[in-house]
Amino acid sequence: QVQLVESGGGLVQPGGSLSLSCTASGIIYSLVAMGWYRQTPGNQRELVATVNNGGATNYADSVKGRFTISRDNDKRTVYLQMNSLKPEETAVYYCYAAVYTTPKSWDNYWGQGTQVTVSS
Repeated sequence: QVQLVESGGGLVQPGGSLSLSCTASGIIYSLVAMGWYRQTPGNQRELVATVNNGGATNYADSVKGRFTISRDNDKRTVYLQMNSLKPEETAVYYCYAAVYTTPKSWDNYWGQGTQVTVSS
């Protein structure tokens, strides 16, 4: 079993910054990719950013140039630095990880979600 524990959500004013972190623990053979998705009520969960174990990153077009994803492989932790936040980015942000628990078995895992509210 793999657990993802997020931290760092909260309230921020428009144009402000916020950082999120997520640490993976449990039975982990290899962390293939980690990242962040977000979801608002009535909408599907959408990609924010991901980073693979080689350091390659992928961002949603809407956050490019404002958000930065990074990971510390030794700590099994992924970070998301969010700058110039907009009110429409208010959402629950979910940590994601693609994990091999054995050399031949992998699955996707999700954190419990952390609320980010962008409001004045």
